[in-house]
Amino acid sequence: MEVLEYGYVSLNKKNEELCGDKVEMIPSEDGGATLVLADGLGSGVKANILSTLTSKILCTMAAANVPLEECIDTVAGSLPVCKQRGVAYSTFSLLTVGADGNGYLAEFDNPPAILLRGGKWVPLERAERTYGGKKLYISKVKLERADVVLLMSDGVVHAGVGETLNFGWDIKEIREFAEIQYDPALSARTMASIMANACYELYGHRPGDDTTVLAVKYRAPLTVNMMIGPPSNAESDSLVVSEFMAHDGKKVVCGGTSSQVVARELKTQVTTSFDYFDKDVPPIGYINGIDLTCEGVLTLKKLLVYAEKYVSVSDPDIKMFKGKDGASLLANLLLIEASAVNLFVGRGVNLAHEGLGIDNKTKLDSVVKLLNILRGLNKSVEIKYY
Repeated sequence: MEVLEYGYVSLNKKNEELCGDKVEMIPSEDGGATLVLADGLGSGVKANILSTLTSKILCTMAAANVPLEECIDTVAGSLPVCKQRGVAYSTFSLLTVGADGNGYLAEFDNPPAILLRGGKWVPLERAERTYGGKKLYISKVKLERADVVLLMSDGVVHAGVGETLNFGWDIKEIREFAEIQYDPALSARTMASIMANACYELYGHRPGDDTTVLAVKYRAPLTVNMMIGPPSNAESDSLVVSEFMAHDGKKVVCGGTSSQVVARELKTQVTTSFDYFDKDVPPIGYINGIDLTCEGVLTLKKLLVYAEKYVSVSDPDIKMFKGKDGASLLANLLLIEASAVNLFVGRGVNLAHEGLGIDNKTKLDSVVKLLNILRGLNKSVEIKYY
């Protein structure tokens, strides 16, 4: 069964502390989700209030299967009226998709969504309705494996106006750019960041409008199993390694002592690379049957730096890990590739850390931070302590 993955990046209009765009996401019990990208009238505080109310109300009601017309009526009756313009207005894109890939898309005055299948744009059949003098488009959606849907605010099509382009970024050009950038290995968040980064560059790093790209990907599941540290009782080594290896999916061993434990129980050896690709991250190792073997505390520390940047929705940099150091490889496995993560955390004390200011609490605190980040990315995470 495929899983639904989503991520977004928002750029504030220059000189504004608040973004006038808002994304709301509610996962469903069956593994699907309801997502809304709302764009409030104007910018700043007013726009932020309009988009926040719209996204929250619309997403909550749609997730509860309330008819779309009733959802819109509720939103229209809830928005405060702008004194300057005399209207209460927020555009939106609403996408609801089940675990089976079936759902619908409703678009109200936002740029049209882009569906990529196999790296090519697939046009959606859009049924037109008129609501409050504005056109509302409804599309049925049936996603296939590796499909990506891109939702965006109008800051995307305005990108470059008065800076690098005369008339902004045409939707046809946006689709062509998305096709070029598409790669089935990219996460939804990475794809969103690529599109948002292109807008940031077109704006000359000074966005003339709030700009948001929300990417939704229907992808194959992948479980990553990660062992961090040796068990507190050495007599449990065999049992823990056996349980670790019995789980399906990719295997990661994090920590020098745990690597020795795993290698011994698998009746093999650890070989260590001498290549320092990052001065702050110790070299990786190799164990037959293990996908990644890396050092523990220092690698985890650098991983958390990468992870915090990856989850930031306001960072315009492309969210991708191309490094060959252990932290980059680990970030790619956990943040990009994995849809589910099983953490096997040993509470054993590493004698090699004595005198270095590194204790068990440091490791366990890092694990908790990692756990929260992974769950914040809507990944299924299980943890066991030994």
